[in-house]
Amino acid sequence: MTLRIANCSGFYGDRLSAAREMVEGGPIDVLTGDWLAELTMLILAGNRLKGRPGYAPTFLRQLEDVLGPCLDKGIKIVTNAGGLDPAGCAQAVHELAGRLGLSPAVAHVTGDDLTGRPLDLVNADTGERLDATPLTANAYLGARPIAAALSAGADVVVTGRVTDAALVTGPGIWRYGWGPDDLDPLAGSVVAGHIIECGCQATGGNYAFFRDVPDLAHCGFPIAELRADGSAVITKHPGTGGLVSVGTVTAQLVYELGGPRYLGPDVVARFDTIELADDGPDRVLVSGVRGEPPPGTLKVAVNYLGGFRNTMTLVLTGLDVEAKARVAEEAVWARIPRDSFDSVDVTLTESGLLRITVMDADERTAGRAFSSAVVETGLASYPGFYGLTPPGNASPYGVYWPVLVPASEVRPQVFLNGKELSPGDPPAPPAPIRAASDTSPDARTVQTASGTSDDRPTVRVPLGRIAGARSGDKGGNANLGVWTTTAARYDWLAAHLTADTLKELLPDLADHHIDRYELPNLKALNFVVHGLLGRGVAASPRLDPQAKALGEELRACLVDLPADLYG
Repeated sequence: MTLRIANCSGFYGDRLSAAREMVEGGPIDVLTGDWLAELTMLILAGNRLKGRPGYAPTFLRQLEDVLGPCLDKGIKIVTNAGGLDPAGCAQAVHELAGRLGLSPAVAHVTGDDLTGRPLDLVNADTGERLDATPLTANAYLGARPIAAALSAGADVVVTGRVTDAALVTGPGIWRYGWGPDDLDPLAGSVVAGHIIECGCQATGGNYAFFRDVPDLAHCGFPIAELRADGSAVITKHPGTGGLVSVGTVTAQLVYELGGPRYLGPDVVARFDTIELADDGPDRVLVSGVRGEPPPGTLKVAVNYLGGFRNTMTLVLTGLDVEAKARVAEEAVWARIPRDSFDSVDVTLTESGLLRITVMDADERTAGRAFSSAVVETGLASYPGFYGLTPPGNASPYGVYWPVLVPASEVRPQVFLNGKELSPGDPPAPPAPIRAASDTSPDARTVQTASGTSDDRPTVRVPLGRIAGARSGDKGGNANLGVWTTTAARYDWLAAHLTADTLKELLPDLADHHIDRYELPNLKALNFVVHGLLGRGVAASPRLDPQAKALGEELRACLVDLPADLYG
């Protein structure tokens, strides 16, 4: 027997029809959805300040289509769409059910919200201490509260901030009864959760080798057939577009990854033990995952208001583009001094876009004072002047600030139909294991020397002809996973693509510290580029603030590849 766990949302704004597609497309046992990217918590905080719900209302729009069929079929629904107000979301579910003439048992999980509590606000990435007042502070809870809700008979479980993988691990604990010492099954479920949490990214979406993906326009969402030992088959409903292959699963495994030791509140999953194997068309078996005890701390996502920002984009065409960019800047700063702002970022892209972003505590300074100054240069600047953005007001921006708290200080609460479940005797917090972090010495690999002799004939080709990549954001850092298809190609990749080589290929990374990790079991490397996104996605001035395109930029770089590895 397996537990078929389906995903119907990878982010706040994903395809609304996905829930109905998953419920109607074939047999499933649990329907999950992930709404809470790090940026989403800040968006929901802004909504709440404006008097709007602090949860994801799109979940309710999906639920309206599937609540009745799920109750009829015995399908459990587990979601983190509760955001900053899981109790309010649960109440909205009850109200929706009432309008539909249904009576589901609805549970919600709280305890993640630490806003207003005294916290040690030391940034877990940089070591800096925050002196601003947090707007939100939410701990990443684990899977056991979800399992408790399901065991108590919940049909729908709504949480706030939990780890993304908890949406799969929780149902696994409920079905198979895993205890805290069942580290390998727990780790396997975390890996399965990591694979399906981002929806279609596991089934061919955003895939480097997109030409191999059939009918991407109608890509099916992923399903994890979770087994009692923690292994799982990743698949999708028959007749849907997309592709489930070792490649698509690998791409998602290296997405938003740090080191091989993937920390969580329930278990540390060893990504360097994952084994992948074809299990038939659109089926990939994920097995062999080893687990370690979790650390004694929980990550807390803190957000605070950083000030106001504004961006003006000018287009530079024709000859002497760099000289035109200098003229444009000089003209702008002659009208409003550059040092008027707390922060300024100026970027000239290869396509000739000059982006000037300013940030300041004063809304007017970053707003009309800046954008009007740019527009005033329109007839006294470079030839061919035109802009992509009209003058406008500044917008507030938030800053993501990760901190750690002792796990023993966070107490989840589970409510079923408004009544709190008895927690029983809470387990003792697990003891820390060495320095259980992605930056422990045994987790970071030593760079392989790139100057090793290789006398084979070479061809100069884009790296992407033999390697895939996927990149994304981890707070203020960027993650860049690179993988290939054969052992020989991986041996070459591991020997030649060092952190220094990466900086040579992508000069924009030169000023950043880069950690490099080897995952030979996946024929993959993972790089963490520290500080590339500044203070996080919402505060990043980059044109690509989530570093989504970083992997494709690398794949376009030319390398000298041994000819026998090409083709």
